[in-house]
Amino acid sequence: MACSHFEDLKPTPSPSTSYKKGCAECIAMGDTWVHLRECLNCGHVGCCDSSKNKHATRHFHTSAHPVMRSVEPGETWGYCFVDDVMVDLN
Repeated sequence: MACSHFEDLKPTPSPSTSYKKGCAECIAMGDTWVHLRECLNCGHVGCCDSSKNKHATRHFHTSAHPVMRSVEPGETWGYCFVDDVMVDLN
């Protein structure tokens, strides 16, 4: 892998919200989102950077959890915020 942050991951915790429910922060604000991303360190689910609130990136900045993955159907990629690297998780 191009990034060591993916190597030391423990089994991913259960996501903090159901993917069908969406981004918990956006729901609480009465707002919408485009796509969802899951933190691979703690399971937090937030909206992507195409969404106006960018909660997945905000989670990285507040938690320093470096890696996340797409939870969109058919997508198998992850991303490291620290190394700015996308990784195929298949």
